Amino acid sequence: MAAITLIEALTLAMASEMRRDPSVVVLGEDVGVNGGVFRATSGLIQEFGAGRVLDTPLDETTIAGLTVGLAAQGMKPIAEAQFDGFMYPMVDHVICHAARLRHRTRGRMSCPMVLRVPWGGGIRAPEHHSEANEAIFTNVPGLRVVMPSSPQRAYGLLLAAIRDPDPVIFFEPKRIYRQYKEEVVDDGEALPLDVCFVLRDGSDVTLVTWGSQVKEALEAADALAKDGISAEVIDVATVKPLDFDTIHESVKKTGRCVIVHEAPRTAGFGAEIAAQLAEKAMYDLVAPVERVTGYDTHIPLFRLEMKYLPSVDKIVAAAKRTLAAS
Repeated sequence: MAAITLIEALTLAMASEMRRDPSVVVLGEDVGVNGGVFRATSGLIQEFGAGRVLDTPLDETTIAGLTVGLAAQGMKPIAEAQFDGFMYPMVDHVICHAARLRHRTRGRMSCPMVLRVPWGGGIRAPEHHSEANEAIFTNVPGLRVVMPSSPQRAYGLLLAAIRDPDPVIFFEPKRIYRQYKEEVVDDGEALPLDVCFVLRDGSDVTLVTWGSQVKEALEAADALAKDGISAEVIDVATVKPLDFDTIHESVKKTGRCVIVHEAPRTAGFGAEIAAQLAEKAMYDLVAPVERVTGYDTHIPLFRLEMKYLPSVDKIVAAAKRTLAAS
């Protein structure tokens, strides 16, 4: 067992699964010789060779098409989008083919591919490098959308994503790639998909979030505890399909919910969670649902970037508003 960063946990998971399953291949821009733009694939080409770790042209459309083709023919490709804003040329293949293959063939074929996507802001990157676009893909039938929030969950969830028989969009919050270390056992044990993780028990308010905002939610829970407020923290982890039951059980206990996400507010995935709470948990709530989100703008460059992102102070203020309203 070693204490490693989230990016190192991803490398560990890919190497583990490539040793276990010879049908697993990695492809993308600079993933081989350079080890990826964030070094997530560092060392893989040295161990597995250029036949299984493929450096592609700088052409996201080709990467996506090649990935779908490999998956349709029995391989398990892991493609890297390099940055979240580079996904858009891939959308045609991902939505029109990867997500529909099982449905189109009435179950005779599937598309067991993983698209790894460095996601989100907070690293002072230019335009197209700091987007939080997960909600776009949650609206597509046939796709799983997964986002880890720690080294341990990155390792276990990526293993599960690779083994999934259907396409998985695996968003990786790059702000926390190297933010802290955690002990990870390289035992090949996958974590379950399609379930939320309750990271902290509480009785007064439920904080629901995913990805890099999990750290802020936990810190907000610590800050609230100093004021005698008990906050339960839920890491959604698999954004689509959503494990609403875990969220509902928490809200039954606390009566209040704050949803936190980095993406723009309008039609962000938090709105879907709020809608389900309105439909299924209205009589369990004692205060209106609060959302702490990004703004309906492109993420501002550099000086205002951290002002755009949800913060501990914003989450604490939203939690206290739910308490004042009831």
